[in-house]
Amino acid sequence: MTVTVLLGALIGLVLGLTGAGGGILAVPALMAGLGWSVQQAAPVALLAVAGGAATGALEGFRRGLVRYRAALVMAVAGVPLTAVGQSVAQGLSQTVLQTAFALVMLVVAVRLLTPGSGEGNAAAPCRVDPDSGRLVWTPATALAVAAIGALTGFATGLLGVGGGFIIVPALRRLSNLGMHAIVATSLFVIALVGSGGIVAALWHGRTLSLAVALPFLAAIVAGMLAGRTLVARLSPARVQRGFALALLAVALGMLAATWWPR
Repeated sequence: MTVTVLLGALIGLVLGLTGAGGGILAVPALMAGLGWSVQQAAPVALLAVAGGAATGALEGFRRGLVRYRAALVMAVAGVPLTAVGQSVAQGLSQTVLQTAFALVMLVVAVRLLTPGSGEGNAAAPCRVDPDSGRLVWTPATALAVAAIGALTGFATGLLGVGGGFIIVPALRRLSNLGMHAIVATSLFVIALVGSGGIVAALWHGRTLSLAVALPFLAAIVAGMLAGRTLVARLSPARVQRGFALALLAVALGMLAATWWPR
């Protein structure tokens, strides 16, 4: 129980500092701390990350930052794909699944360490009307937002991740939204799609240990609240670099444990 709470607090702290990407560490943390497989850890990680994301999204709603229409489109496109991801995961070996997870973390780490990666561009299909402050909905906007949601949903089902590492860089590249609005919207999508992922996991026969999940969730929420209070005192560049290095270390450790076990 102590290990679970400590892991949850650490993941919550990272989630609070990074805004949306820290949830990717939940599955490897449960695997390392409790000796679980990806399939065992995914439902518990999703419940905890979705709960933590919902807590962060509430703050975004209070500040008027959440683009709820875009979030709902992403959720509608993403939730059905969680079941597809779950089906694919069931057909993969533990070695393949752990390798895929590690490679995803490596890609995210490299992207975060690359200067200027993920910046928006002037020709972004998702544009904010400067007069109303709302997204201008065109067919290109709807297609781009739905595609982000679909990819997020598939990754959520396949790996048990929240998907912030997909949503945040995608919205930065495909929209001219401000970073605070992107993070708040991402957290809302994670809460919605993560909930769909939990349902898909249970539907596919995976078990959800509430004795582990509930303390883990409570610790994540507490850690996230602490992280949100600390983030204003830290340099965003240093937070991003530290998170990237942590991902790099965890990914390399997971690959070593998968391919060169003791």
